[in-house]
Amino acid sequence: MVCGGFTCSKNALCSLNVVYMLVGLLLIGVAAWGKGFGIVSSIHIIGGVIAVGVFLLLIAVVGLIGALNHHQVMLFFYMVILLLVFLFQFGVSCSCLAMNREQQENVLNATWGIMSNKTKMNLEKNLDCCGLFNLTEGYAQYLSDLKYCPADCKGKNVCKTCGLKMLEHSAEALKILGGVGLFFSFTEILGVWLAARYRNQKDPRANPSAFL
Repeated sequence: MVCGGFTCSKNALCSLNVVYMLVGLLLIGVAAWGKGFGIVSSIHIIGGVIAVGVFLLLIAVVGLIGALNHHQVMLFFYMVILLLVFLFQFGVSCSCLAMNREQQENVLNATWGIMSNKTKMNLEKNLDCCGLFNLTEGYAQYLSDLKYCPADCKGKNVCKTCGLKMLEHSAEALKILGGVGLFFSFTEILGVWLAARYRNQKDPRANPSAFL
């Protein structure tokens, strides 16, 4: 029996979904570890990472069950969901790789504006910075953030703004995120292809002569 046969497609699809399950469990574990050790205190960030992990875990379970049972309906929904995830993730990854400094500043401003005060203070303490940007158009917000800033540098009057600190490493971080996202997006399109191929193959168990 050649590698392009039914069993090979089944094993490849099962292996891919086992990897997705491990990644999903890893995301859930990292989020719980970060919360438990106080590295991240924002419930929104923790909840978001856990939600992504659970979503990936559920997709992997559907794909694994569909592959083990050659279940046509489950494989179809698995393909559709994985294709939608691929399109979204591919777009986000390309955006991360193509984002320039001005766009990064706009994203930081928009994100800072919707953060809770607790999250801002937690970020300022961890990064040892105060406020986002000390700019004319946002100076009132900067003064407000500076007033309640818990960073150690505040007492030394040598604080950088958090925006400048994040921009120092944002380009490298976006490249890493974009690269990892692109890698996983191609594994997702591989999963769609494997599932489509597997659905169209006949189960040799239904025809014993296929083993001869």
